[in-house]
Amino acid sequence: MIINGIIRFAYWINGSYRYRVIKTFFTNLLTNSDYPYKRYLDGVMIFLILTSVGILIYEVQHPIPEWMDIYDLYVVSVIFLIEYLLRLWVYNDLHKMIIRDYEQARFLSKKFSFVAIVKKIVLTKIEYISSPLALIDLLAILPAYRPFRILRIFVLFRVFKLLRYTKSINQFVEVLSHKRFELFTLLFLLLFIVTSAGIAIYVFEERTNDNINSLFDALYWALVTISTVGYGDISPVTSEGRVVSMLIIVSGLTMISFMTSVIVSAFSEKLGELKENRFIEETNKNEEFLIICGYGQMAKMFLRQNKQHNYKYVVVDKDKKRIEDALKEGHKAIHEDASRHDTIAKFNIKYANITLLCLTESDIENIYITLNAKSLSKKIKVIAWVVDTKMKKKYELAGVDHLLLPSNIANMMLLTAINQPVMYYGIHAILAGEDAAHIDEVNVINYSRLIGKVIQEIEFKERKLLLLGIQRGEHGSFIFNPKSDTVLEEHDILLLMGLDISIEHFKEQYEGSLI
Repeated sequence: MIINGIIRFAYWINGSYRYRVIKTFFTNLLTNSDYPYKRYLDGVMIFLILTSVGILIYEVQHPIPEWMDIYDLYVVSVIFLIEYLLRLWVYNDLHKMIIRDYEQARFLSKKFSFVAIVKKIVLTKIEYISSPLALIDLLAILPAYRPFRILRIFVLFRVFKLLRYTKSINQFVEVLSHKRFELFTLLFLLLFIVTSAGIAIYVFEERTNDNINSLFDALYWALVTISTVGYGDISPVTSEGRVVSMLIIVSGLTMISFMTSVIVSAFSEKLGELKENRFIEETNKNEEFLIICGYGQMAKMFLRQNKQHNYKYVVVDKDKKRIEDALKEGHKAIHEDASRHDTIAKFNIKYANITLLCLTESDIENIYITLNAKSLSKKIKVIAWVVDTKMKKKYELAGVDHLLLPSNIANMMLLTAINQPVMYYGIHAILAGEDAAHIDEVNVINYSRLIGKVIQEIEFKERKLLLLGIQRGEHGSFIFNPKSDTVLEEHDILLLMGLDISIEHFKEQYEGSLI
């Protein structure tokens, strides 16, 4: 009866929309570095850690006020406990494990083993509890138990909690982890030399040196000497001991040099990657940005024009030489293959409005980049340069939102220049953004005073503007030269042509709410 109730409860949780929303929120808040609210949690936790350690330092020589004791006991420790339990909760979905095992048992026509699923659940939770960061979280809670004063030393583990909330420390640890084989080898060599030298100095000096009374004293001396610290509290007095000292000093210098070279090489190898990660993080802070795939002539032309519009962007190219050129020219650029799934996944695709410009010189690569982006999120707007017009249909099937056909436009402009030179000058002035004219989009929803207005009421001609057409909603039809009695709706987009000053004045007049 109890087992059936647990199974029904698991199915109820699995179907509960509110439960999913709550768990998704806390999962993002605790683990998703791209979640906009996570940085506020990180700031609060860093503040709690620093104040808690500050209270420990103050307590060494001063009696702490009651409010500090209450703050440390009932605020900091309780928040750390809640955070620990939440992390334990979001680590995995227990109800899905129960449902999966129950349905497998039914499918195979065998008895559902509740003991087996409980064992599996306990093992998965132990797997999290025994992880290094979870152990630090647990030890950081222990100082709350004031009757055991010795546990106050565990306040120091709250400093290690900063590993969760400070990206710089995490990056430093990550860089060193890539050299863990070399560092562990160096550590074992260090232990071997310290142990051997400690035993040797103990054998040679124990009876003649008053400062060496145990093997621990000898090991302490060996470690201090090999690290080149040399406190001077223990010095060898025999010839054999001094020979050991000389050998261990040379070994210490060699090991320090080796360790320095390992760390420097690790950071040299990772420096470019860390810089690229910083570019991605800075880009993800924006609500809207561009990902420019390919740093060729099209991208360079666009970026020169971008100085007027100041779009937030990052350049992605798998050619290292092109990325180096982009960085030299002052652009944010990363050396990655945009057709790979994990490259686009690094960006804030859930919470930002992303426009992807596929400007590589290969149609196949542009199509792969499009498929990759659309598989991650349909919200990503993709604009692609079509090198070969025969590939146009394949671009459309891949899901490209807008196609760039430079060859067609160039041919059209060439014929216009030959047959209709005045029209050519007019079109060129508009496209080049010269003073003669300018085309701009006005989204009605951003200028709510326009909602419900009839076109003839707005008097575009008197405002020195020409209304070219209206786009009805995002996926609606485009009405060219609309009738004067057309009523503007909330999701309409007006296409206006005129001088910049006229368009800006128009926006200022209709900016604001209906009230």
